[in-house]
Amino acid sequence: MRFTSPHPKDFTDDVIAAMAETPTVMPSLHMPLQSGSDRVLKAMRRSYRQARYLGIIDRVRAAMPDAAITTDIIVGFPGETEDDFAQTLDVVRRARFAGAFTFQYSLRPGTPAATLPDQLPKEVVQERYLRLLALQEEVSWQENKRQLGRMLDVLVAEGEGRKDGATHRMSGRAPDNRLVHFAVPTGVEPPRPGDVATVEVTYAAPHHLVADGPFGGIRRTRAGDAWQARQGGTPVPAGVLLGMPSVGAPPAAPAVSTVCG
Repeated sequence: MRFTSPHPKDFTDDVIAAMAETPTVMPSLHMPLQSGSDRVLKAMRRSYRQARYLGIIDRVRAAMPDAAITTDIIVGFPGETEDDFAQTLDVVRRARFAGAFTFQYSLRPGTPAATLPDQLPKEVVQERYLRLLALQEEVSWQENKRQLGRMLDVLVAEGEGRKDGATHRMSGRAPDNRLVHFAVPTGVEPPRPGDVATVEVTYAAPHHLVADGPFGGIRRTRAGDAWQARQGGTPVPAGVLLGMPSVGAPPAAPAVSTVCG
C-alpha cells in the first residue's frame, strides 16, 4: 500500500508513526506542495505554509530514512513574483523530492484564480517552468544515484517498460515506487506481473533505475498466479468462498425429471 496525496494539515506525527510502523505501507509518499512561497500559498487558499511543509518532510525522513517523497508544483500562479518562485526552488532543493508533477498555471474561466489580478504572461510562466524542470531533474538524478549497489525487491509490472522488448529487460516498481528495469539471467524462468524480483541497481537516470547486476531471485505471489490465470494458464485455486453473489446471469437450473418410478 502507498500513501498518496495527504493534505499537510492531516499528516500529523501519529500518522507518520503509523506509516513507519506498518509493514504493508511502503516508504513512498506523495505530498503536494504547489508553491514554496507563503504569500502564494495564501492566495491559493492553502492552509499550510513553507515551514510547516518542510517540518513534515523532516519528520517523515527521520522516521523513514529511505522514503521517496514526490510532489505537485504549480508555476506562474497569478501574482507570483520572481522572489516567490525562488522560494519554490529553495524548497525543491531542501526537500530532495524523488520526483515532481509540475504544471504551468493556466487561466480557467469560472475558477476563483481566474478573477485574480496580475495574471502572468505565458513567456514568464514558461521560462520559470523550464528552470523548475531542470532543477528537479538534477535532484531526482542525485537521489536515484544513491540507489546504486542496493538490492531492491521489485514488484513486477505489466506495461511499465516500453523498451523492454528491445533491451531484453523486465520492469517494475521498488518499494518506494521508483521505476526499475531489470535483466533476468539466462536459464531463469522470468517472473510474472505481480511477482517480486530481487535485483541489484547498476545504473541510475533521473526517472528510472536499471538493474543488470547480480540477481537475487524471484518470489512467486498470488498476484502472479492471478495474472497467469488471466492469460489462460493454471487457474487460481478457489480458496475460501465468502458466500458473496456472483456477477452476471445465474447458471441454468438443472433439469427436473417428471418420470415416476
